[in-house]
Amino acid sequence: MTEEMRQMADLVTANIINSSKRILTSEEAARYMGVSKSYLYKLTMRQEIPHSKPTGKMVYFDREELEEWLMSGRIATEQQLNQQAQTYCMKKGGKQ
Repeated sequence: MTEEMRQMADLVTANIINSSKRILTSEEAARYMGVSKSYLYKLTMRQEIPHSKPTGKMVYFDREELEEWLMSGRIATEQQLNQQAQTYCMKKGGKQ
């Protein structure tokens, strides 16, 4: 097997493992989120992102919690905002 093929096999194996792992290390979490390790470190130090430190040293992340956190800043579309406004006005109009 050539070195290039070995590297490709290692990448595929790493992707399979990372996509099925529930608990991620800092490096895996940063890669999964598409951010630098230093930015992830800042988020953990500010306690802005859910994480665990079972031994007080190593930091671990739950994939589901990361996904929830990533989606927590969701911005509604203009169509959704218009629908919400219309629903709100209809409810207010019925009460008056």
